[in-house]
Amino acid sequence: MSTSQPDASRPSEARAGDDRATPDDLLHARTGTEVSPEDLVLAAGRDITPQNLEWARRKLAEEGPSALDKLLP
Repeated sequence: MSTSQPDASRPSEARAGDDRATPDDLLHARTGTEVSPEDLVLAAGRDITPQNLEWARRKLAEEGPSALDKLLP
């Protein structure tokens, strides 16, 4: 009984399409919608707490929605 296995010996030129880099403008997650303090806290990998929400509000007031772009790839 044979099983289908990916061919590890596949030539690199056949995989060239898999190795392309994604353009930077497609990596940003912001969709043009308003950024909330909760969005910023979660993007920073923090828990939603009153202190973290206050940090996010200050950061959004200073930097605007681009604060989220700076945290995300």
